[in-house]
Amino acid sequence: MKVGVLGLGNMGAGMAATLVSKDFEVYGFDLSTQAIIEAQKHGVQPVKNLKELLDHIEILIISLPKAEHVEAVIFGENGVLTRGHAGLIIVDTTTSTPETSRKVAAALAEKQMYFADTPVSGGPKGAATGTMSMVIGAEDDVMHKIKPVLEAMSTTQVHVGGVGAGNITKIANNLLAAAHLITTAEAMSLAVHCGIDPEKLLAGINAGSGRSAASQAMFPQWVLNKAYNSGFSMGLMRKDVGLAQDIADALELDLPVSKKIVALWREGSKPQLSDTEDFTAIVKHTDLEFFG
Repeated sequence: MKVGVLGLGNMGAGMAATLVSKDFEVYGFDLSTQAIIEAQKHGVQPVKNLKELLDHIEILIISLPKAEHVEAVIFGENGVLTRGHAGLIIVDTTTSTPETSRKVAAALAEKQMYFADTPVSGGPKGAATGTMSMVIGAEDDVMHKIKPVLEAMSTTQVHVGGVGAGNITKIANNLLAAAHLITTAEAMSLAVHCGIDPEKLLAGINAGSGRSAASQAMFPQWVLNKAYNSGFSMGLMRKDVGLAQDIADALELDLPVSKKIVALWREGSKPQLSDTEDFTAIVKHTDLEFFG
């Protein structure tokens, strides 16, 4: 099976390299020449442009920052809608919006192309090791066709519904992750100021009902050591919680805790917590003295 990866950043490069290691024939393109060079070192076959990429492949994996980038690639001049061939399947790993996914899928279907939204969790390490989790929005027949590729890239694949469902699920997940980082930071601030050792505190929390991915993975790997280098940026998480708020507003849902979480992340865009910082650095907003 010939696979193309569009977007060879932290996530796309890792996914491409993982597929190469699983004996897939992988082609890659990125606007960054350096990104292409680095991917080539891992066996990814470089191409000069999107057209050349589409000419080689059966499945196109997209790994881009935002929904607007996905739309530009699909609908732009010489984009996938124009240059793609009948039977092509687009697997979008971007955390996008359900509206964009459905709009893109409908347009592609008219050209006998297919689409699945498959946002991922696990960060650059998960992409590079094939240990990501994926939530998938796709029709059953499309899911069946792309399953071998998804299984090669990840350890967990959850088919949650039709097109758009993957993004809704990922946005809900990231809203929880955003909240857990803040609530765990507040709980830790409370305890350490009472004299509790932070590592022993985490052990206690992780043995109880308050545990989460924040306490089990994020704090041990990236927070307590003050590394703040998960590979996922503050700006991207702010985008994701904003998407959650947009959905709530569109549905006229009153979600007061979620609204407060979104506000805290937006306040965290001050100079000391800029969009380019790692998303785990949000804990500094809770207790700069301890986490700074």
